[in-house]
Amino acid sequence: MRVKITMAYNGTHFFGSQTQTETSNTVLGTFERVLKKLGIDSKVVASGRTDKGVHATGQVCHVDLPHYWSDAKKLKKTLNEMLESSIYVKDVTQVAIAFHARYSAKKRSYRYILKEGESNPFEAEFITFLKTVCFKEINSNISLFQGVHDFSHFMKTGSDTGSSVREIYKAFAYRYKDYIILHFVANGFLRSQIRLMVGALLSLNATQIQEKLALTSNHNCRPAPANGLYLAKILY
Repeated sequence: MRVKITMAYNGTHFFGSQTQTETSNTVLGTFERVLKKLGIDSKVVASGRTDKGVHATGQVCHVDLPHYWSDAKKLKKTLNEMLESSIYVKDVTQVAIAFHARYSAKKRSYRYILKEGESNPFEAEFITFLKTVCFKEINSNISLFQGVHDFSHFMKTGSDTGSSVREIYKAFAYRYKDYIILHFVANGFLRSQIRLMVGALLSLNATQIQEKLALTSNHNCRPAPANGLYLAKILY
């Protein structure tokens, strides 16, 4: 049977989520090693990839189980007992054989977390610290990304896609306690797109962002650090 697996992970010490030939230290590489110990050899298919250092609270995968694994609840318990503490399986649910973690997804939701002030060792791996943050400007400019745009100037080379056009349904910022949360929901994202959008919000003005979106000028900006980014939820 096919199951949908929802997981959270701390991406700090992984070289991204996808399996790689160069290293076995990836989220799915680690996950597949545990599955093999349980006699599950099928390929794990994720909703999308996250880069080195990026976290997830709602990554979704699918995997086909052999006949002797028919208890999804037991599988979840067993996986969490065997996985290292940086990966946690939140849910295992049986789905139709036509379900595909990547291609069945309708929307993808990400959050980026900022905090103003000095860094500390208890949050440094999970939050991007800045000396000063102009929340008013970020809150005003973030909505510029909403709608259908060609994000050619907001992606890294090597994006696995035939088109750089994406639709962002929601893009907004809000404060939560001492944190500033940037929230993005879209039909899909290009490689490093969110980190480049956040980088633009932190270093460019509204006109410069609009020019990058219109492809009339490619103002330089660095991608925001990976540690502040979270894949929050996949909607089907």
